[in-house]
Amino acid sequence: MNRKKFINLIAAGGGAFVTSTASGFPANFYFSKKKSGSLLNEAGLSADVVIAGGGLGGCAAALSALRNNLNVILTEETGWIGGQITQQGVPPDEHQWIETHGATQLYRDFRTSVRQYYSRNYPLTDSSRENKYLNPGDGSVSKLCHEPRVALAVLQDMMAPYVSSKRLTILTDYKIASADVNGNEVRALKAVNQITGNNLTLSAPYFIDATELGDLLPLTGTEFVTGSESGKETGELHAPEKANPENNQAFTMCFAMDYIPGESHVIDKPRDYDFWRNFKPKMDPPWSGNLLDLSYSNPSTLARKELGFNPAGINTSPLLNLWNYRRIINKNNFKPGTYLSDITLVNWPQNDYFPGNLIGAGEVEFKKHVDSAKQLSLSLLYWLQKEAPRPDKGYGWPGLRLRRDIMGSDDGLAKYPYIRESRRIKALFTVLEEHVGKENRSMKTGKKDVNAAADFYDSIGIGYYHIDLHPSSAGNNYIDFDSLPFQIPLGALIPRRIENLIPANKNIGTTHITNGCYRLHPVEWNIGESAGMLVAFALNKKSIPRAIHENKSLLEEFQNLIRSQGIETQWPVK
Repeated sequence: MNRKKFINLIAAGGGAFVTSTASGFPANFYFSKKKSGSLLNEAGLSADVVIAGGGLGGCAAALSALRNNLNVILTEETGWIGGQITQQGVPPDEHQWIETHGATQLYRDFRTSVRQYYSRNYPLTDSSRENKYLNPGDGSVSKLCHEPRVALAVLQDMMAPYVSSKRLTILTDYKIASADVNGNEVRALKAVNQITGNNLTLSAPYFIDATELGDLLPLTGTEFVTGSESGKETGELHAPEKANPENNQAFTMCFAMDYIPGESHVIDKPRDYDFWRNFKPKMDPPWSGNLLDLSYSNPSTLARKELGFNPAGINTSPLLNLWNYRRIINKNNFKPGTYLSDITLVNWPQNDYFPGNLIGAGEVEFKKHVDSAKQLSLSLLYWLQKEAPRPDKGYGWPGLRLRRDIMGSDDGLAKYPYIRESRRIKALFTVLEEHVGKENRSMKTGKKDVNAAADFYDSIGIGYYHIDLHPSSAGNNYIDFDSLPFQIPLGALIPRRIENLIPANKNIGTTHITNGCYRLHPVEWNIGESAGMLVAFALNKKSIPRAIHENKSLLEEFQNLIRSQGIETQWPVK
């Protein structure tokens, strides 16, 4: 059915169940002209809010807008929603209190549902099934290391009732290509299907930018910054002397592997293996040696730090065993015979890609850097299979097997790069290191033993992670130091000029430095969930976000609303 016939059918009062993306609409999605869902007309689709980007921030924004009675269009340029926890393949990076507090109730519900999914569908051992805090992979990086597909299934389950009731339109494989802007308002976005090339125009009173790189900011003319600010500009203790808009953190093409002893699963030698095998990062301060090595620069001290690797999962030394670090399946949590091997996710220092910058890259340059990053990851796998030193003084683990099925891709690598840094809006308020960094906060307050981050009167959430900046495209080595449990200020979510665009990812008003603790899974979720509720509240009050922020009564009402729906705005008093 062509577009004109489809629109005529809708205009005549019918509906359509699209079964092929050849039409330009996603498969298996029902559109109706009824007010209860997204509206299709000659211009495309409209809803109460259009959310660009189906990562954790985008999913949380959609769910919170939906529970507050809005109709939502959610676009995602890959085939999977979930962002860093699914299409990018990264198990959640979280703080030590995550099981009880320090995240929204909805995020904790998501985590509980992940555990329930394993309990319901997997042959767990009795002890694992009885474990309230089941960690399927027992990875050392997180209390909940699990497969990307399980997170995808849980998110789809959470959204299923809204899809069924036609209040949520999910457009996977759609990327935003342009925007229609009138003065300080965004009127519509054009979304292009990445498979067919067909496009849709999406209109709404409000738009949320939950893309991984802040794609809507340049398209809508929203003022933004990139890279690192200067210390003179921000007064931050760890900021460089000169600003550098091109200085962004490394990204990573993650992959999963298991290990079958006695078998050979060695991949073909990667095209760029010889380059990466001999690559010595040029960093300031210096890197410890070759990138492909069982050592790296200690993030805190930058001294050489030795690492271990044993795919048997056995710790035979005090060294961190990289196999266990992001392990997403521990075969011992499941009945004997379920798995031949553990499965581990590779997001390590050795496959961080920093020679290129994705922010602002054109399509050709973007693909070039992603391809190079894939070559790095495949080269790391090949090096592990052929050359990595073993505890028995031998070299290589040929039984390592690339698990293409885990990532749902033909090449076995993640569907999208793991992004650590984005464009950031010029916001009403910018979070600085003096607000959340432990040492800088101590200097600011004059308190030696400071134990609390800045108290924001407009707090709309909380989070915690140490300030963790990976090596950068401008040659910075790790920047890693203590932060304090912090709040998320509403002012950091409101652009200075554009009135109906809200950020919901790593694109809020932070600096290059403070992005290092605001970029992790539960914080991104909290930002998105609060953003979705801000849109619902603004529409209900017939106001704009800036006015809500400036009006004490409206601000308090909004904070009371989000608290009533499970969003913590302050850390518990110790």
